[in-house]
Amino acid sequence: MAKLLLILLIGLVFEAAGVVLLKKGINQIGEAQKIVPAEVLRIIKAGATNPTVLLGVCFEALFFACLLILMSKSDITFLWPLTALSFVMTTFAALIFLGEKVSPVRWAGVVFIMIGAALIGNLDGCQPRNVARDINRISAKDADPRWQCYVTLPKSAVGCCRSEVQSGVDRNKN
Repeated sequence: MAKLLLILLIGLVFEAAGVVLLKKGINQIGEAQKIVPAEVLRIIKAGATNPTVLLGVCFEALFFACLLILMSKSDITFLWPLTALSFVMTTFAALIFLGEKVSPVRWAGVVFIMIGAALIGNLDGCQPRNVARDINRISAKDADPRWQCYVTLPKSAVGCCRSEVQSGVDRNKN
Protein backbone atom coordinates (compact mmCIF):
# COMPACT_ATOMS: atom_id res chain seq x y z
CA MET A 1 0.00 0.00 0.00
CA ALA A 2 2.83 2.40 0.82
CA LYS A 3 4.43 1.78 -2.58
CA LEU A 4 1.14 2.55 -4.33
CA LEU A 5 0.76 5.80 -2.42
CA LEU A 6 4.36 6.73 -3.26
CA ILE A 7 3.74 6.06 -6.97
CA LEU A 8 0.53 8.11 -6.71
CA LEU A 9 2.39 11.00 -5.06
CA ILE A 10 5.13 10.95 -7.72
CA GLY A 11 2.48 10.80 -10.44
CA LEU A 12 0.61 13.75 -8.94
CA VAL A 13 3.82 15.80 -8.88
CA PHE A 14 4.33 14.94 -12.58
CA GLU A 15 0.74 15.96 -13.30
CA ALA A 16 1.05 19.31 -11.50
CA ALA A 17 4.39 20.05 -13.20
CA GLY A 18 2.93 19.11 -16.57
CA VAL A 19 -0.09 21.39 -16.17
CA VAL A 20 2.04 24.33 -15.03
CA LEU A 21 4.45 23.86 -17.95
CA LEU A 22 1.58 23.57 -20.43
CA LYS A 23 0.10 26.81 -19.09
CA LYS A 24 3.47 28.60 -19.32
CA GLY A 25 3.97 27.33 -22.85
CA ILE A 26 0.48 28.37 -23.96
CA ASN A 27 1.08 31.82 -22.45
CA GLN A 28 4.24 32.04 -24.58
CA ILE A 29 2.29 31.09 -27.72
CA GLY A 30 -0.44 33.60 -27.12
CA GLU A 31 -4.14 33.48 -26.58
CA ALA A 32 -6.54 32.19 -29.22
CA GLN A 33 -8.37 35.20 -30.68
CA LYS A 34 -11.32 33.17 -31.97
CA ILE A 35 -12.27 29.52 -31.83
CA VAL A 36 -12.08 28.85 -35.55
CA PRO A 37 -10.21 26.04 -37.36
CA ALA A 38 -7.40 28.29 -38.57
CA GLU A 39 -6.69 29.63 -35.06
CA VAL A 40 -6.88 26.16 -33.49
CA LEU A 41 -4.42 24.91 -36.11
CA ARG A 42 -2.08 27.83 -35.34
CA ILE A 43 -2.12 26.99 -31.62
CA ILE A 44 -1.49 23.30 -32.29
CA LYS A 45 1.45 24.06 -34.61
CA ALA A 46 2.93 26.54 -32.18
CA GLY A 47 2.44 24.13 -29.28
CA ALA A 48 4.09 21.28 -31.15
CA THR A 49 7.25 23.36 -31.51
CA ASN A 50 7.27 25.13 -28.15
CA PRO A 51 9.82 23.53 -25.76
CA THR A 52 7.82 24.42 -22.65
CA VAL A 53 4.65 22.84 -24.03
CA LEU A 54 6.60 19.76 -25.11
CA LEU A 55 8.15 19.44 -21.65
CA GLY A 56 4.67 19.73 -20.15
CA VAL A 57 3.47 16.94 -22.43
CA CYS A 58 6.41 14.79 -21.27
CA PHE A 59 5.46 15.31 -17.62
CA GLU A 60 1.84 14.45 -18.44
CA ALA A 61 3.08 11.25 -20.12
CA LEU A 62 5.04 10.37 -16.97
CA PHE A 63 1.87 10.90 -14.94
CA PHE A 64 0.04 8.62 -17.35
CA ALA A 65 2.72 5.93 -16.90
CA CYS A 66 2.30 6.13 -13.12
CA LEU A 67 -1.44 5.90 -13.58
CA LEU A 68 -1.11 2.73 -15.67
CA ILE A 69 1.07 1.13 -13.00
CA LEU A 70 -1.45 2.07 -10.31
CA MET A 71 -4.38 0.77 -12.37
CA SER A 72 -2.67 -2.59 -12.72
CA LYS A 73 -2.23 -2.88 -8.97
CA SER A 74 -5.39 -1.41 -7.39
CA ASP A 75 -9.12 -1.06 -7.77
CA ILE A 76 -10.21 1.83 -9.95
CA THR A 77 -12.86 2.78 -7.37
CA PHE A 78 -10.03 3.33 -4.91
CA LEU A 79 -7.51 4.87 -7.30
CA TRP A 80 -9.45 7.22 -9.54
CA PRO A 81 -10.93 9.42 -6.80
CA LEU A 82 -7.43 9.80 -5.33
CA THR A 83 -6.23 11.26 -8.62
CA ALA A 84 -8.43 14.26 -7.75
CA LEU A 85 -5.57 15.23 -5.46
CA SER A 86 -3.89 16.47 -8.65
CA PHE A 87 -6.23 19.48 -8.38
CA VAL A 88 -4.78 20.17 -4.94
CA MET A 89 -1.17 19.89 -6.10
CA THR A 90 -1.85 21.89 -9.26
CA THR A 91 -3.46 24.67 -7.22
CA PHE A 92 -0.33 24.94 -5.07
CA ALA A 93 1.92 24.74 -8.14
CA ALA A 94 -0.07 27.50 -9.91
CA LEU A 95 0.14 29.64 -6.79
CA ILE A 96 3.90 29.17 -6.43
CA PHE A 97 5.14 28.96 -10.04
CA LEU A 98 2.57 30.98 -11.97
CA GLY A 99 1.73 33.54 -9.29
CA GLU A 100 -1.99 32.87 -9.66
CA LYS A 101 -4.31 34.17 -6.99
CA VAL A 102 -6.50 31.58 -5.27
CA SER A 103 -9.77 32.83 -3.81
CA PRO A 104 -11.15 31.58 -0.47
CA VAL A 105 -13.89 29.71 -2.35
CA ARG A 106 -11.25 27.83 -4.38
CA TRP A 107 -9.35 27.02 -1.17
CA ALA A 108 -12.58 25.63 0.26
CA GLY A 109 -12.87 23.44 -2.84
CA VAL A 110 -9.30 22.21 -2.30
CA VAL A 111 -10.18 21.29 1.30
CA PHE A 112 -13.27 19.38 0.14
CA ILE A 113 -11.19 17.47 -2.42
CA MET A 114 -8.73 16.50 0.32
CA ILE A 115 -11.56 15.36 2.61
CA GLY A 116 -13.08 13.31 -0.22
CA ALA A 117 -9.75 11.69 -1.02
CA ALA A 118 -9.29 10.77 2.65
CA LEU A 119 -12.74 9.17 2.73
CA ILE A 120 -12.21 7.28 -0.53
CA GLY A 121 -8.71 6.23 0.48
CA ASN A 122 -10.01 4.55 3.63
CA LEU A 123 -7.10 5.91 5.59
CA ASP A 124 -8.15 3.74 8.53
CA GLY A 125 -6.52 0.81 6.71
CA CYS A 126 -9.75 -0.96 5.76
CA GLN A 127 -9.35 -1.26 2.00
CA PRO A 128 -12.06 -2.67 -0.25
CA ARG A 129 -11.20 -6.11 -1.58
CA ASN A 130 -11.00 -6.98 -5.25
CA VAL A 131 -13.19 -10.09 -5.28
CA ALA A 132 -12.51 -10.82 -8.96
CA ARG A 133 -8.76 -10.96 -8.28
CA ASP A 134 -9.28 -13.03 -5.10
CA ILE A 135 -11.39 -15.60 -6.96
CA ASN A 136 -8.29 -16.67 -8.83
CA ARG A 137 -6.42 -17.19 -5.56
CA ILE A 138 -8.95 -19.61 -4.06
CA SER A 139 -8.33 -23.24 -4.85
CA ALA A 140 -10.75 -26.15 -4.68
CA LYS A 141 -9.32 -27.26 -1.32
CA ASP A 142 -10.48 -23.94 0.16
CA ALA A 143 -14.08 -24.58 -0.88
CA ASP A 144 -16.58 -26.34 1.36
CA PRO A 145 -18.60 -28.73 -0.83
CA ARG A 146 -21.79 -27.79 1.01
CA TRP A 147 -21.45 -24.19 -0.10
CA GLN A 148 -20.59 -23.79 -3.76
CA CYS A 149 -20.69 -20.00 -3.35
CA TYR A 150 -17.34 -20.19 -1.53
CA VAL A 151 -15.53 -20.34 -4.84
CA THR A 152 -16.61 -16.75 -5.56
CA LEU A 153 -15.68 -15.33 -2.17
CA PRO A 154 -12.34 -14.08 -0.86
CA LYS A 155 -10.62 -16.33 1.67
CA SER A 156 -11.63 -14.06 4.55
CA ALA A 157 -15.28 -14.53 3.61
CA VAL A 158 -14.76 -18.28 3.27
CA GLY A 159 -13.55 -18.46 6.86
CA CYS A 160 -16.49 -16.38 7.98
CA CYS A 161 -18.98 -18.62 6.15
CA ARG A 162 -17.36 -21.78 7.49
CA SER A 163 -17.83 -20.60 11.06
CA GLU A 164 -21.51 -19.96 10.27
CA VAL A 165 -21.82 -23.49 8.83
CA GLN A 166 -20.26 -24.92 11.96
CA SER A 167 -22.70 -22.94 14.13
CA GLY A 168 -25.66 -24.34 12.17
CA VAL A 169 -26.56 -21.31 10.04
CA ASP A 170 -28.00 -22.40 6.68
CA ARG A 171 -28.06 -19.63 4.09
CA ASN A 172 -30.07 -21.72 1.63
CA LYS A 173 -33.16 -21.75 3.87
CA ASN A 174 -35.48 -18.91 2.86
